[in-house]
Amino acid sequence: MKRLVFLLMLLTMMPTLASAWWSDDWSFKKKISLDMAKLKQDGVSIPEDGFALIRLHTGNFLSFAELAENGKDIRILGDDEKTPLKFYIEKLDPINEMALIWVKLPKELALATEPSIWIYFGNQEAVDAQEAGASYGIGQVLSYQFQGNGVKDLTANANNPSEATATNAEGGLIAGAAVFQGTQIIRIPSTPSLVMSPTTGWTFSSWVKIDQAQQNTVLMQRTGSVSSFTLSIKDQKPSLEILDVAGSKQEFAAQGTIVPGAWHAVSVVTAADAVTIYIDGTASGSFPVKIGDLTSDITIGADATTARGFVGSLDQLGIYKVARDANSIKFDYDMQAAGSALLTYSDDMTPDSEEGGESYFMATLDNVTIDGWVIIGILAVMFVISWMVMIVKSIVINKIHSQNKKFEEAFAELGSADIDKLDSKFSKDDESFEDSPLLFSLTSHHDSFSGSSIYRIYHVGVEEVNKRLKPANASKTLSAGSMAAVKASMDAVMIRETQKLNSQMVLLTISISGGPFLGLLGTVVGVMITFAAIAVSGEVNVNSIAPGIAAALTATVAGLAVAIPALFGYNYLGSRIKVVSADMQVFVDEFLAKLAEQHG
Repeated sequence: MKRLVFLLMLLTMMPTLASAWWSDDWSFKKKISLDMAKLKQDGVSIPEDGFALIRLHTGNFLSFAELAENGKDIRILGDDEKTPLKFYIEKLDPINEMALIWVKLPKELALATEPSIWIYFGNQEAVDAQEAGASYGIGQVLSYQFQGNGVKDLTANANNPSEATATNAEGGLIAGAAVFQGTQIIRIPSTPSLVMSPTTGWTFSSWVKIDQAQQNTVLMQRTGSVSSFTLSIKDQKPSLEILDVAGSKQEFAAQGTIVPGAWHAVSVVTAADAVTIYIDGTASGSFPVKIGDLTSDITIGADATTARGFVGSLDQLGIYKVARDANSIKFDYDMQAAGSALLTYSDDMTPDSEEGGESYFMATLDNVTIDGWVIIGILAVMFVISWMVMIVKSIVINKIHSQNKKFEEAFAELGSADIDKLDSKFSKDDESFEDSPLLFSLTSHHDSFSGSSIYRIYHVGVEEVNKRLKPANASKTLSAGSMAAVKASMDAVMIRETQKLNSQMVLLTISISGGPFLGLLGTVVGVMITFAAIAVSGEVNVNSIAPGIAAALTATVAGLAVAIPALFGYNYLGSRIKVVSADMQVFVDEFLAKLAEQHG
């Protein structure tokens, strides 16, 4: 019975444990999962010295505004959301909304069925916790990432160069890169940690991009008391020039090639009696040779005499004092390559939120960038204006039409001798209609025919007739010229009334034609930003592209939401205006016909 009670208590606590928050001082978290299925397809597992490269951008991270200065509030936790992991930030750009974070993966993660890590953020009072030097294991003795100004070793060994004339520039595989133009060199002084011994083996690795075919240029060179080693590129092939322990010079070339203009991972692993070259994570040649200890200064990009200068770029240059295995090299390539899709990112979560509880529509809106919101804001103003125009014009036109029908019925009952019986002086109601047609149309108890456009035409016609039928004119007849003058005056009023009916209709045409184009502009800009972020972060997969594209298309949806109702409203109002205009034209003809009968 006790066991049953304990089991029930445990089951009751499980939801609480699963949703436990690491610290109440942090407002946000995000789950980042490692796709083991893709690793297994390549026959790769998580190595002991493996790093995960977290690429954050607008497509997978919505809370750059919540980060503290320089990302000091970022914390990385293990799968249990309890164990802090060592990490460091290579680049954080909150303005352009992208970040690159390296996380040292724990050994236990390799045993998990669905390994994942958690990133916590959103604490302005936090203290910076990143540890670049402590993140690296003792096997890696040098790491250059060429980010920012100068060249600095990120490991705790501080193997910084004594000479570095290469230029650090943006456009590297991950962030920055060292650019060589044939005369630049990076010279690294010899230190105890940099001794390359065949007993333990050693590894050199770097991402390489050549700008043109290389005749015979040096990537890395080092010598020892009895041996020397040179890694060069000859005819687009990584090649080795080795002076072995027996004093014999040997040359070897990799089987694979490096394509100009593209980034390639090049690694050299040296064991006691063999040297292996890897290109893009795959062995491209293993050669039996014994190399002695290498203890001199290391030169990168040229030989010791600064000849045979390399032309191209290097990124993520590392040296290990151990011979790394094929699994570790392949894992690094899969994780760092531009098209890497090993990591999947969940939505940002808060203590009160539940993973997956947000609708697709709201998730899409969360991904809209600032420029997209600007376009949507302009479209929202157009939407409000177009609906105001449609509602106001509909009310006013319906009021005018009803008043016109009322007047036409009264006018039809008049005989030719009573043509002026319906005329009266303009009242306050007529002035109210001129000042505010909408307010006039929404109120009642007006004078007869107030608001009728036909009545205003009739009123002008009667006034013109009365001017010409003075008491001295005993015949009470109108000449053809007088009839034409009366018609011209009535036509002028009719034109002005038609202009009033069509006023503000241009706002609907602007919404119809301009709304979709503004929406398209927002979509194009959003797509540009999405692809720019992907190009900078180097992460190319559906999970990184889809949110940004979906958010960019929101602007087009907003543009269509403005244009479609405006199109229907414009056509409806246009047809109503045509009916009123036709009634006014018919009335002018009827009035002149009765006038001709009485005074012709």
